Amino acid sequence: MLITLPVRGFLYELSQGSATPGGGSAAGLSGAQSAALLAMVCNLTIGHKKYADVEGEMQEALEKALRLRDRLMDLIEEDAHAFDSVMDAYRLPKDTPEQKAARSAAIQAGLKEATRTPMETLRHCVAVLELAPEVVSKGNPNVISDGGAGVLSAHAGMMIAALNVQINLNAIKDEAFVTEQTEEMKELIARGDAAKDKAWAIVAARLGM
Repeated sequence: MLITLPVRGFLYELSQGSATPGGGSAAGLSGAQSAALLAMVCNLTIGHKKYADVEGEMQEALEKALRLRDRLMDLIEEDAHAFDSVMDAYRLPKDTPEQKAARSAAIQAGLKEATRTPMETLRHCVAVLELAPEVVSKGNPNVISDGGAGVLSAHAGMMIAALNVQINLNAIKDEAFVTEQTEEMKELIARGDAAKDKAWAIVAARLGM
């Protein structure tokens, strides 16, 4: 499993001449890292008397961040599996009209699944971004730079996931599916951008940048 590899091993696999793991798995890693960084800020705030007035909020934020981290870790693996099914479909025989039709249908089904997975990664990265303003505004200022790193990592994960959604949509023939997914992607990106800008403004102000 990809998620059980050491960092060096994962990066080695990422650099190989195969389609998976690829950008979709990298998006999941970036998102999981961002959620972990927000969780770090929460953990270094909780239990300090100086921040007792926000402890309850930080505890709730911590629980959300950990759930997001865990789901995004799962999506690292799921994205690779989803695209492997597309590659398997392309390898199907195409010697007869029936085989060609079955192969085409399998490719289209695989592409849809390979779109849904990075779309879920995108949703979760946006959820991390929407959690970030509270964490970076109320968290321990001594680790505000780590919170800022989480904001940037979540935004990177969001945009990487969007790239993977779009490249699959470009090859899908079901226009209704393409329209639905495109509209959701645009809405999510707009939400993520707004949350990122809000969180980054807080980080910059607290750091004096």
